[in-house]
Amino acid sequence: MENEKPSYLYGILFVAVVVFASLYFAGLKIVQDLHISALLIGVILGALLSPVFRKSKKDLELGVTFSAKKLLRLGIVLYGFKVTLNEISGIGWNGFLIALIVVVAIMAIGFYVGTKFFGLDKDVALLVSGGSAICGAAAVLALESSIKSEPYKGVIAVGTVIIFGLLAMFLYPLLYSLFLNQYLSESQMGIYIGATLHEVANVVGAGGAIGDSASASAITVKMIRVILLVPLLLLIPYLMMQSHHVGRKRSLHIPWFAFMFLGVVILNSYIYSLSSFILDPQKVTSIIDGLKFICDLALIFAMSALGLQIDIKKFLSSGGKAFGLAFFLFIILLVGGFFLTKLLV
Repeated sequence: MENEKPSYLYGILFVAVVVFASLYFAGLKIVQDLHISALLIGVILGALLSPVFRKSKKDLELGVTFSAKKLLRLGIVLYGFKVTLNEISGIGWNGFLIALIVVVAIMAIGFYVGTKFFGLDKDVALLVSGGSAICGAAAVLALESSIKSEPYKGVIAVGTVIIFGLLAMFLYPLLYSLFLNQYLSESQMGIYIGATLHEVANVVGAGGAIGDSASASAITVKMIRVILLVPLLLLIPYLMMQSHHVGRKRSLHIPWFAFMFLGVVILNSYIYSLSSFILDPQKVTSIIDGLKFICDLALIFAMSALGLQIDIKKFLSSGGKAFGLAFFLFIILLVGGFFLTKLLV
């Protein structure tokens, strides 16, 4: 136990250095003018420092893994304090329908095209598709745990998610400023972003670069996609066992953080009326603001840790086909998502 504690400590401190460097660079005026968030900088710095992490993996792994997995879920749960039921109902059934169509279509198309045309094994095709369809690295990690795939497959899938998620985070606001604002309102653009971008962090960055209305719509639709991970995690392992994993005993990984996010959204929707007999509204606002700050910090920690875990050499040598599938799905999300939003919203 004495050896385990410092391992957690050193890894978390190492991630913290990346986080504070990210916050410093994100505070520079030139970076703010470019709308580059600390989340994005954290991933990039983490990836650049990944060789250092691998050299000291024995001492750093526990803390880095804790940051990438546990703090990611904490950040998503606390994100519920940025969303209310009124905002979700404001999206309407059309927003839910778009999220559902995107998740089902990308999972089905990605799995079929990945195995039939790119020659990927079923695990990699599933992980890449899940990362693109649902909630990025969180979906990859949840699916990897559920189907018990080999660790390197998850690393490759996370690599594709990070690369195309970052690309989309820059591209969508640019396209909106160039010409998409002629076809989509700010709220519609938010739905488009929330329905098609990979990571929660990507959605936050792209939506925030456009405006408050876009950001609120984007996050809400994105969280609908996150919740849709629940039925998929129950269904996919069964389907995989019926195909080529017959006879392998598997355990189901239930994403409780998604249910907890829903609980926090409900709490956030009624917290002022529920706490009015105990605390004044200003204190409640201060508490919620503090939790929002913890949420932002947890997500920066998580994304920085994910950057540290990227194995560039293995990705380049083993992930070419996975990269091709991810690019194919990226184009479908970019083009198909636009027409879907235009048609249904």
